[in-house]
Amino acid sequence: MKKQQIKIPINRKNINKSGKKPKTVNNAELGKTKPRTAAANKKSLKVRFLGGVGEIGKNMTALEYGKDIIIIDAGLTFPGENMPGVDLVIPDVSYLVQNKSKIRGIVITHGHEDHIGGLPYILKELNVPVYGTKLTLTLIENKIKEQKINDAVLNCVKPDSVIKLGCFSVEFINVNHSIAGAVALAVTTPVGVVFHSGDFKIDYTPISGETIDLTRISEIGKKGVLLLMADSTNAEREGFSMSESVVKDTLEHVFSDNAEKRLIIATFASNIHRLQQILDLAKKFKRKVAFSGRSMINIAEAAEKIGELKIPDGLIVDVEKIGNFKDGQIVIVSTGTQGEPMSALTRMASGEFNKVKIGNNDTVVISASVIPGNEKMIYAVINNLYRLGAEVIYESLEPIHVSGHALRGELRTLQALVKPKFFIPVHGEYRHLKKHARLAEEMGMKPSNIVIAEIGDTVETDGRQIKFGEKFQAGSRFVDGVGIDGADSFVLRDRIHLSEDGLLVVVVAVEELSATLSSVEIVSKGLMMTDSVVADTKAALSNTLKQIDLRTVRDETELAGIIRRSLRNFIYKATKKNPMIVPIVMVV
Repeated sequence: MKKQQIKIPINRKNINKSGKKPKTVNNAELGKTKPRTAAANKKSLKVRFLGGVGEIGKNMTALEYGKDIIIIDAGLTFPGENMPGVDLVIPDVSYLVQNKSKIRGIVITHGHEDHIGGLPYILKELNVPVYGTKLTLTLIENKIKEQKINDAVLNCVKPDSVIKLGCFSVEFINVNHSIAGAVALAVTTPVGVVFHSGDFKIDYTPISGETIDLTRISEIGKKGVLLLMADSTNAEREGFSMSESVVKDTLEHVFSDNAEKRLIIATFASNIHRLQQILDLAKKFKRKVAFSGRSMINIAEAAEKIGELKIPDGLIVDVEKIGNFKDGQIVIVSTGTQGEPMSALTRMASGEFNKVKIGNNDTVVISASVIPGNEKMIYAVINNLYRLGAEVIYESLEPIHVSGHALRGELRTLQALVKPKFFIPVHGEYRHLKKHARLAEEMGMKPSNIVIAEIGDTVETDGRQIKFGEKFQAGSRFVDGVGIDGADSFVLRDRIHLSEDGLLVVVVAVEELSATLSSVEIVSKGLMMTDSVVADTKAALSNTLKQIDLRTVRDETELAGIIRRSLRNFIYKATKKNPMIVPIVMVV
């Protein structure tokens, strides 16, 4: 991988109607708002939740005041078991499309999928400028290229910088997370300052050497914060999160204790700090590194180009050439920490990955925590790895992963520094939001000043009080191959119907001249039907059709409807299932 400087494309003439670069304001101006007139007093700040509350992932929030809207993040989530065939789930942005003339920009807190994954699809409908740090925009650029978007306006910002978007001023504040370039946001609005934590933790010894800017957060808190929106992912866990440096110590022991074995380390591709630790240890222990998995390779290349990842010369080898080295000379860095079906690690564990065959001299390290809902998949992978003879090291055995999200101790610290008048917990399922709300109460906030929102909610504040406003259209859209469908997708409902009840195809032949029934054939898929049930179904349908004068039936469509109706109750009584019935009428 050759080192080169990546250039983020900036098309400033599309940023606003005037063609001017967004105004930058000094940090000293943040928190200062103009005196409100009587007319301004009638307006409220509207916080609209399009995702990320009541759920993990799909984070997206809009701030609206008057004729101005800014969007914070545009993420995705992955489909659950009740979404067969769906590839990705993204927010429903119908409201934003209807009001796109008001949108001044999309501000991104960091480059994880649950914050940027929906952006390529949303930019096709909302051609608005995007703001983020260097690594965040690099990851976004890769995504929009895949979607063949050529006119995106990407603006690179640094922590401590401030941009002006309509009536909003947005300051970017450095925070720690499990990816480089993560920021919190302090948004000055006409009614007060909104502080959005993004995903964060407090790490005093981060791998990057840059700690969370608690000093600046404290300064903003002292000036006065109207509303805090904070990450609730770990609101159930007491204490403080471990530093990323703890993982380095564990990894070093793994390298030294497995000197003669081949190492396979699965981690999140976006965790650049973790990748850097692995690369540094590989160099120290004289091992070559092979990346496996498309996202791993793409992100490593992108991070190296902008200097976020430092890869020593000669360290990387192609995964197809690992056979040229002894086991103790190789470490394979792979995707698949969550047991994703098509990931490199999952295919290795199932013996379907021809480039890497797992054996007795392999030690596999899964350097990630299990995301709720993925337990079955990841433990199936671990079991398969053991069956193939490998030794497996994972979170329940060793401190091989640390969370990138603040625990309750850190949430208290943020709350104490920001000292908000109002509070809305975000980024979590309802139980996480509830726990975070109670934590704020324990720290002295009035329950009436705390709001737990759900997708489709609008929360309004005029600076004096906070309340729920109007509901608006929001929810999920499904990315399926190259298509995008709404939450009420007929395709998805049909798939669920088929997966639960199966399919019954009924082929009926009718003689054209005499208009009499010639034959009936039954074909079932995904439906348990014995020979006797099939025979009884044929007999029942034949009897029904013989009682009808087929010459009075207008066409094949009408006859198909008669067949479907006549069989529905009969099949349910015989099988206790309600399959999709597809009649095929043939005129012979």
